Amino acid sequence: MIWDDFLNSMWRDWRGSGRSEDRLESPEWIGQWLSEHRLTAPHLPSPQEMVELKKLRDLLLRIVQAFAAGSQPDPEDLGELNRVMADGPVVRQIVQTDQRYRLDCVPTLLGWTQIGAEIAASFAHTLADKDPARMRICSNPDCLWVYYDDTRNRSKRYCDDKLCGNLMKVRRFRARKKAGD
Repeated sequence: MIWDDFLNSMWRDWRGSGRSEDRLESPEWIGQWLSEHRLTAPHLPSPQEMVELKKLRDLLLRIVQAFAAGSQPDPEDLGELNRVMADGPVVRQIVQTDQRYRLDCVPTLLGWTQIGAEIAASFAHTLADKDPARMRICSNPDCLWVYYDDTRNRSKRYCDDKLCGNLMKVRRFRARKKAGD
């Protein structure tokens, strides 16, 4: 999903070194992210566009934190999400593919405001079409990545069971062993 990759652009070393990196400030990461999600931008974000992107990331994080805590987001945050989407108008087009039809929303603007609207719309689709109560934040306090829990029993605690899950299991084991000594 566009929105969760964008939200996780604030990288933290999940192993606990304390290192972090704001990947929004990396031209290489931005280029790869745009390509992966089939988005286009005429240039890298300007300083003001970067400020707006970071505000959007903070907004999405606040909403996810509310759902992850079992509550509802602030209505003002939802209003801001709507304003971001409104800044990126689209034209709806019906497209025929093979024997089927598809409704496409084609952006009318080109630039970072439109990309912000696409990120917000991706997030809004998750709110509207999926269960927002399944939005999670990794239980590894050194990671804190956001993910959507698509497991059948809704019990996923880590962004990746092989990385953060195993690391936390080892930490718990060592803490129990140390407490028993």
